Amino acid sequence: MQSALIGVGQAGGKLVSALQAFDADENHGSVRHAVAINTASADLRPLPNTVQTLLVGQSRVSGHGVGGDNELGAQVMREDREEVLDTVTIDSATEAVFVVAGLGGGTGSGGAPVLVQELKRVYDVPVYAIGVLPGRDEGAMYQVNAGRSLKTLAREADSVLLVDNDSFRRAGDSLGSGYERINEAIARRLGLLLAAGEVDTGSDVAESVVDASELINTLRNGTLATIGYADASVARDAAENVNVVTSTTRRALLTGTAIEADSADAALVVVAGRPEAIPRKGVERARRWVEEETGCMQVRGGDFPVASEKLASLVLLSGIERTARVESFFERAREAASGSESESDASGSGSEPRESAADQWAVDELDDLT
Repeated sequence: MQSALIGVGQAGGKLVSALQAFDADENHGSVRHAVAINTASADLRPLPNTVQTLLVGQSRVSGHGVGGDNELGAQVMREDREEVLDTVTIDSATEAVFVVAGLGGGTGSGGAPVLVQELKRVYDVPVYAIGVLPGRDEGAMYQVNAGRSLKTLAREADSVLLVDNDSFRRAGDSLGSGYERINEAIARRLGLLLAAGEVDTGSDVAESVVDASELINTLRNGTLATIGYADASVARDAAENVNVVTSTTRRALLTGTAIEADSADAALVVVAGRPEAIPRKGVERARRWVEEETGCMQVRGGDFPVASEKLASLVLLSGIERTARVESFFERAREAASGSESESDASGSGSEPRESAADQWAVDELDDLT
């Protein structure tokens, strides 16, 4: 799928950088343009020159960021939207746009929904969001920001692919190394998904091609989505790899998803590896297993030829909004909003009455995107 990537905020910029690097290193050619947008100049400076950068909100925050204020992040993006649209290159060959953001910070959580809406207003291609949820141990502000942002993104984007930081954390990780590993893991998942179907005419062709329409049709079936991944060493003979395909697909779904999900409205299974090593029987068995495991009747399947000594299974799940992890996240965000309101009430006696938690979720700069 020929795609444009737009990172908003620090986490979004770093993830777009990792995606662009993976695409270039693997020579897939799926990323047509990569841009990182931020209100903090210090967050843009470390990014490679292969990613175009744009500093917004200079008249308001002078390059120092919005300090976690996602309403200010939304306002800045709206005020500078023409400059942003002029910077982003979306040509006739672009099949989709991905807006990437960490949903806990101010610039990403506030700016991403505004940008998604503007892109959908101007361009006639699917506009997807990749949203990184804050960890369970991150502060109340991050939980509230993410809850409000995700609610709005889910309404504005064609689909939101969720990434749960907690799914990738390991004991002993430093903050920097942990985020770097998360970015690399997500880049591999999404990078392979975009590359599936991007096959040169002179190269080995997949037996069952997964093209852009398969991805679009899968994502069309749900508001929230996620990607699972696992790989394993394989034998040279495809007949010996039937069990490898099915077991790898099980691991991709059960332990390798970017956010825990046990049900979906639609799914896509892609098996990547050397063409002679991919058993058609194994791909079909894996597809049927995903169908049974998720209770989903719309499970597409295909293979993607790559020069590798490993076989990888990629599982895209769409329509995961009813899963326990998503519901628990929204509950945590509501509790954080209520807690913040209670603290402000206790310290602000004699001041103007504050909005209720329900009002905070219902009426704010992110909701009123008109």
